[in-house]
Amino acid sequence: MGSAVTASCTVHRERCRGLEDGQLHISWLLDGEPMDGRQRRGVGSTEVSELSVPQLNRTQAKLWCCVEWNGTKQRVGVAEIRAGYPPGKPSNLSCLLDLGDYGLTCRWQQGADGHLPTSVALKCATSRAPAVTGCTPQNGHSQCTVPRRLLQLYRPMELWVTATNALGTAESERLRIDPMDVAKLDPPTLQSIRSVPPQTDCITLSWAVAPRNAHMELCCELRYRAPEDPSWAVVTGIVGHAGTAQHCGFLFGTLYHFQMRCRRNSARGYWSEWSVGRNHTTHEKAPAGKLDAWWSTRPAAGRMEVQLRWKAPRRQEANGRVLGYRVTLGPRKRGRELQTVCNTTYTQCDFTVPARMCRVYLSAYNAAGESAATEVILLERKGQPLAGLQASPGGERSLWVHWEAALVPAVAYVLEWQEVSSEPTRCSSCWQLERNGAATSSLIQDSIEPFQQYDISVFPLYKDAVGTPAHVAAYSKQKAPSHAPKLHLKSIGKSQAELSWEPVAVELQNGFITHYTVFWANSTTEVSSAVVNSSLSSFTIQGLKPSTLYKVHIMASTVGGSTNGTSLTLVTTVLDDIEIQFLFLTLGLVFVLLIILLICFQKNGRVKQQFWPSVPDPANSSLGTWVPAEQEPLQAHGVKEPGPATISTVTVLDKAAGKQTPTWGKEPPAEPPTLPQPYVQQHGPSTLQTHAGLGAEPVQYVQVVGGSSRCPQHVAPCLYVRSSSTQPLLSDPSPEPYENLWFRGAAPSCPRQSPEEPLLDFPMLRGLRVSGAEELHDFQPC
Repeated sequence: MGSAVTASCTVHRERCRGLEDGQLHISWLLDGEPMDGRQRRGVGSTEVSELSVPQLNRTQAKLWCCVEWNGTKQRVGVAEIRAGYPPGKPSNLSCLLDLGDYGLTCRWQQGADGHLPTSVALKCATSRAPAVTGCTPQNGHSQCTVPRRLLQLYRPMELWVTATNALGTAESERLRIDPMDVAKLDPPTLQSIRSVPPQTDCITLSWAVAPRNAHMELCCELRYRAPEDPSWAVVTGIVGHAGTAQHCGFLFGTLYHFQMRCRRNSARGYWSEWSVGRNHTTHEKAPAGKLDAWWSTRPAAGRMEVQLRWKAPRRQEANGRVLGYRVTLGPRKRGRELQTVCNTTYTQCDFTVPARMCRVYLSAYNAAGESAATEVILLERKGQPLAGLQASPGGERSLWVHWEAALVPAVAYVLEWQEVSSEPTRCSSCWQLERNGAATSSLIQDSIEPFQQYDISVFPLYKDAVGTPAHVAAYSKQKAPSHAPKLHLKSIGKSQAELSWEPVAVELQNGFITHYTVFWANSTTEVSSAVVNSSLSSFTIQGLKPSTLYKVHIMASTVGGSTNGTSLTLVTTVLDDIEIQFLFLTLGLVFVLLIILLICFQKNGRVKQQFWPSVPDPANSSLGTWVPAEQEPLQAHGVKEPGPATISTVTVLDKAAGKQTPTWGKEPPAEPPTLPQPYVQQHGPSTLQTHAGLGAEPVQYVQVVGGSSRCPQHVAPCLYVRSSSTQPLLSDPSPEPYENLWFRGAAPSCPRQSPEEPLLDFPMLRGLRVSGAEELHDFQPC
């Protein structure tokens, strides 16, 4: 493989007739790949082409010699090339003699592949005969069987393997053996197994060899184990054709499984297969040793309630199957009947004893007897606790517990552990006793599961007391929590949000929660995070944008990994709560002030009079019922009033005697002019138009008094109205003027239509003032 290849091709020209140009061209193909050769004229009329391949890296190839004929390559010769290496050396030759047909079967391991056809053979030779081929493997196997006729039993012979190909031959190491030394015997048969009396730990077994092995000297082995044993115990050196064997060191009352095998009594050879197994249970014996006990007490009505727990005796101490346990108030003595407080098949018992009783006795029994009593002193728990208690994993299902040595020397230690869960459960067997008082550590291996939290308590046992316990929590192995907490929105503002969550249930923590991480992001994928201490259950996010949507989630972490929770969507507000409260408070104050003002306007008379004066109703005046003598109606022609005022009766009177009139302006008073006769409308009320705002109210009686003593010169008479609500009805047609209502004016009198026509002349009234009412302006009575 990898060497150079040379080839030549010779073609006779006379055998290649019909060439168009008369030229002969030779070419090469190596597995279809064109190759260039060197062509020359040979002897006579021959053409020779030589090819050289510098390196051939193929295990097999075909080389073709071609002649170009009318534009095509005609293959005229071929050579097959094989490349490889010399055969590898065979190894690990071993042989086995079958006593059934006495054929010698040998096996070996092939050497390196040479990529060339290889022939393999097993050679054998004796001291008296030359080497011959013992056998040849078929179908590429690496084993074959030498027939009995080529073997010499009980004499040494040599065997080896040869491998041959075109590039060489390789031989294995030579194996020199006596075929009988490599014979594989038939397994023996176990006939019986029994325990040796009296009560000892020995057994005696009898066995027999196979008939084909009866003429041989044999060496045998016995193996046994109990169902709880992880491995077999082996007994060697059992010699003989057949017979019995005895062995000691077995446990009492224990089931064992036995097997046996044999070979020729020599250093070489093969063991037979193990015999068919046989079971045997050793005889029982009364339990031995003391029981490990642990207790707790509680006073109750002059007595003491006791909970006593103990460990079942170890297998080597049980001496059989334990049938039950007995707790008594005194040690067992011959001829004395004991008071038994508990007889149970469990490893726990609750009972009551007298308050001053501080000792009980515990024993185990089986079918063979009862163990010696173990004295249990019910000590009070008042000693000093241990310091520096720590726990660390000892494996997936074990925990190492370490503590500092007690200041007062301890006799022993009790380790108790319980699973921590949301629904507390108590394991009565989850405790162990460390008898070495000088120990500062202990390994817990019972009832420990990975990813489960345990609360471990250590009690020091002193001579006269039990120390108060020290506690520590631990995991044998941790991983990421099964679930993360669920977030709740507690409060939210425009720039902050307060979140809360419930702690993860301890069954789902799978380890100690080291911290929480809160992540939040807005729609622009700005992600922020904060790490929160594992002891907290709330967190306030600061620096948020107002009126913005955020997505928040929380991640819980242990030393074994982290787990993300579900996402919470929240939207910040436009205003904070304080700002909203201030806004509502302001609006509320404004509303309250408006209500107060409305109430004040409705209830306060003075305010009401200022804004809504009370106008007396002329219809209720005394003039409404005073009817003077009928007169000719007084009409004023051509007068246009801006507003209607219905007047039922108008009377023009002389000046009342002795009545002082106010001064109008600075001019001295003048004598009153001669007033015309009174005119009274008889056929219906006359109508005076008033300015809008005065209103149209029926006036039952109006008197008009003129004169310079009462009104200024060039001013028309004043108008007085007497209200019936404030004055009684007058019996004469000359009522006193009512001064609470008065008209003033400065405009000239209205013009007459004709000199002969009587005229009720009113000046332009600038206003009408009535007590408790509004002031009306621009009153035009003409």
